[in-house]
Amino acid sequence: MFLIAGPCAIENRDCIMQTAETLNRLCYDLGITLYFKSSFDKANRTSASERGVGMDEGLRILQEVKEQFGLPILTDVHESWQCRPVAQVADVLQIPAFLSRQTDLLQAAAETGCIVNVKKGQFMAPWDLGGAIQKIEQVSPDAARNGHIWLTERGSSFGYGRLVVDMTSLVEMRRFGCPVVFDATHSVQQPSTQAGVTGGNREMVPHLMRAALAVGVDGLFIETHPEPEKAISDAANQVRLDAMRELLTQALEIDKIVKH
Repeated sequence: MFLIAGPCAIENRDCIMQTAETLNRLCYDLGITLYFKSSFDKANRTSASERGVGMDEGLRILQEVKEQFGLPILTDVHESWQCRPVAQVADVLQIPAFLSRQTDLLQAAAETGCIVNVKKGQFMAPWDLGGAIQKIEQVSPDAARNGHIWLTERGSSFGYGRLVVDMTSLVEMRRFGCPVVFDATHSVQQPSTQAGVTGGNREMVPHLMRAALAVGVDGLFIETHPEPEKAISDAANQVRLDAMRELLTQALEIDKIVKH
């Protein structure tokens, strides 16, 4: 089991470095491969609220994380032109759920040679990801076989302001032969429920995480923050940084049972 974790948005250098140091030490202790994740621009927000530090400053901070802690980096790209410069720092380019059918973006990400993590849109069936894989393989034919395509489940729309997770989706996604990731924090979002801001319920993260691990996944995606209530994005569903050790210890125990 590998882990994708970090604050939702790059708010400032201190928050990122504190989180990276804590996660690096924790994952070393537990023997977990960590991909550090944070976004330099939250471009898909419900309202015109804070978006982060921007690409130039964000990449500078992520490069510092990479150099200081030796961690591979995962971050979002929103437009095709961003892929090449972001790939100079990131090891994994993430396609946001709302953009998971954007052909040019998928192919520009694949052309960099980076791993491409495709987040399944809230509006998509799991088998629809076959189209995203085909688009990537048009420019990188060996991407799936080489493990350079990851597929991430992050919940499906269920009416207004609610997401649900169909655990059979994880089984369907695995049939593509790509590593499957479960996004435990975005799956507990409550879109646009707080006066134009996405709400959520972090108390449900452990429950959905345990269920996904029981089905069988290759990786977990967990956004975490030292003080989630003060976060500029996903304040309601990010996991407290000081709760991560207990959460991941339990995750490893379940993963071991399922895979052995």
